[in-house]
Amino acid sequence: MDKQTQTELEAAAFRTLLAHLDKRKDVQNIDLMNLAGFCRNCLSKWYLAAAQEQDVVMDYDQAREHVYGMPYEEWKAKYQQEATAEQKAAFEKSHQHG
Repeated sequence: MDKQTQTELEAAAFRTLLAHLDKRKDVQNIDLMNLAGFCRNCLSKWYLAAAQEQDVVMDYDQAREHVYGMPYEEWKAKYQQEATAEQKAAFEKSHQHG
């Protein structure tokens, strides 16, 4: 496979992931962190890092808007729920260092 085709496939997979997450607003970031070790904010940071590597001018808010499909504060107000005690405990357990 040539590099251009690989890049196009990876980009398509990323767009599909974003579309899937957009359809699953019920899945909270803490759930993603607990199960997969990353969340929408992580994707935003990776997207921003990739932009910076390509000398694309972008800030974290712009990266988050791309991943969330709207300004982060709007998404947070509409869809983010308070984490349950169980979610918080699972997060603490899965993110222990040592």
